[in-house]
Amino acid sequence: MARTPQDITDAELSVMQVLWDHGPAPIRRIADALYPEGRTSQYATVQKLLERLEEKECVRRDRSAAIHHFSAVVGRDELVGRRLQAVAEKLCGGSWTPLLTHLVQHRKLSANERQALRKLVEDLDAGKRKERS
Repeated sequence: MARTPQDITDAELSVMQVLWDHGPAPIRRIADALYPEGRTSQYATVQKLLERLEEKECVRRDRSAAIHHFSAVVGRDELVGRRLQAVAEKLCGGSWTPLLTHLVQHRKLSANERQALRKLVEDLDAGKRKERS
C-alpha cells in the first residue's frame, strides 16, 4: 500500500527539492546535486530514494530513453498543504487557528508579508460574502 506524500522522509524530501528546483533529471544529476563528492554508495542511496518515491506516486520515471529521467508528480505546494494539514490534525484537532497564530506570532514578518496576509484574509472574507449572497 502506497503511503501518502506527507509520509515522505527528510531524505526523500531532499530528492523532491532537487526535482522541484531543477526539473526532470536522471539519477546521476540528482545524486550530484545532493552529494557533490559523488560516491557510489550515495548514488545507490538516491536510486533507492527514487524507487520509494515512485512507489508513493510522488515521482514519475520516464523510461523512453536509455537513461531514465525522474520528475516530481507532487508539487511543493501540495506537499506543504498535506503536511500542514496532518500537523493541524495531529496537534490541533484539525483547527488551523493555533498553528497559524503560532507561526505569525513567533516569526518576524516583513511589511510585505503582513500586507499579503491582510489581503488573503480580505479576499477570503469577500469570497464568503459572495457565497452567502
